[in-house]
Amino acid sequence: MANRIRILATSDIHGHIFPHNYADGIPRELGLARLNTLIQALKDQNTLVIDNGDVLEGSALLYHHSRYHCDDISPASIVMKKIGYDYVNLGNHDFDHGMKALEKHLEYVDVPCITSNMDYRNKHFGPTYVIRQFGNIKVAIFGLTTQNIPRWVNASAIKGCRFRSAFDTAKRTVELLKDMERPDYIICVYHGGFERDLAGGYPTETLNGENEGYRILKEINGIDVLITGHQHRSMCGTKFNTVYIQTAGCGKELACIDIYTDTHTIEPRLLKADVDADEELLDLIRKQEEECQNWLDEPLGTCDGDFLITDPLDARVHKSQVVTFINNVQMEMTGAQLSMTALHPSAVGFHHQISMRDLVNTYLFPNTLIVKKINGRILRQLLENSAAFWSIRNDAVVVSPAFDKPAPKYYNYDMIDGVEYTIKVSNDIGERVVDLTYQNQPVTDDMEFTLAINSYRAAGKGGYDFISRCPMVNDIRKSIIDILADYIREHQHISFEPVNNIHIIR
Repeated sequence: MANRIRILATSDIHGHIFPHNYADGIPRELGLARLNTLIQALKDQNTLVIDNGDVLEGSALLYHHSRYHCDDISPASIVMKKIGYDYVNLGNHDFDHGMKALEKHLEYVDVPCITSNMDYRNKHFGPTYVIRQFGNIKVAIFGLTTQNIPRWVNASAIKGCRFRSAFDTAKRTVELLKDMERPDYIICVYHGGFERDLAGGYPTETLNGENEGYRILKEINGIDVLITGHQHRSMCGTKFNTVYIQTAGCGKELACIDIYTDTHTIEPRLLKADVDADEELLDLIRKQEEECQNWLDEPLGTCDGDFLITDPLDARVHKSQVVTFINNVQMEMTGAQLSMTALHPSAVGFHHQISMRDLVNTYLFPNTLIVKKINGRILRQLLENSAAFWSIRNDAVVVSPAFDKPAPKYYNYDMIDGVEYTIKVSNDIGERVVDLTYQNQPVTDDMEFTLAINSYRAAGKGGYDFISRCPMVNDIRKSIIDILADYIREHQHISFEPVNNIHIIR
């Protein structure tokens, strides 16, 4: 259509290409193969197809690839090249396997990377902006990624990289475009989300620069479309005269933005992945998928007790013994006195016969293991942060709305083994942890402990900034999934007395 420019955007695919759940193999309305059916049906000569990052990590398929075939081209790279993107932006998880893997991906996909607020080896990694001409209409596009990547990714993986403020870069870029290019439309592609509620303007998270979408909308005049990501929130609309859009994660939605140049109107839509998958696309990587499925069915060992997670709330109220197991392994591996971990919202637990499928669908985080030195005061602060997860409604203990909306943050509720404690939910936030003991002795502020903790939390993510400043005792640069798998293989049978050290009371 001559008077319509269309932008199709994917974001936060996280390695989900096939349209099924790796936990049970049941078909789901997700994955890049379903989205490509939409893309090919919707694109024409006036269409741009853009990816907004976080494609190279997150599924069992890509974990298997990184573990056993890291020298080969990633399945994600293969299918992205086939889809025919016009531009790609980078997300934080695209750096997880290092710059060599990222550069290999970009070289194979062979389309411009537009991430403009990152320098690599003292040079801009992507262009300041790109210009596309549609007849007499000029469209400017620039990309940004969240600036907090150095807080989460191992320094060795991003050696030579420097990340600049997304907001400052956006402001300078828009001013430059207005002065030098005078485009008809400015499109910002941002692998970041919204730090404030779009309706009320109040903060919905710690204002540490991870997400700056609200500030970009409010304070930068001239952006016509802001394509966002990172938070996996399904949302679109208009705010401060700018159209914004963000898709759910794992290929559940496609962002479609239609710009009508004759009426100067912009219509954003979210299209669900409720179409058939592109089988030709899947054929390109079917061999890798079959190998992955065989690996997922590999038996690791057996277990006694209740290790299945059937009720996500109960698994936290009464601490699933899967948590006890993970913490026990982390303490044994490191020699730490204490260990903490969280459950992924979609964790499934272990069957009696534990397979790799059970493991990778229970511990879904791409983390390594770190040991920190803390004192009793920091320990109590950690527990109080987690205790804020709970609330009371109709005399029942429930998840606090702050952890449930605008997107669930169940992964920020940590459970600690090695101590015993009670959370009294009716107390004020910050004063909920009572009866905290270590080896039957009350914990005092000056007591010192070693704490096994994952790399995500050790970096202060999830509102735990203070833990990032605690001294590091050990950095075990090995995937926690690999640590757990090796432990089960070595011991063959997992059996221990249940540890019920956390008590949640009204």
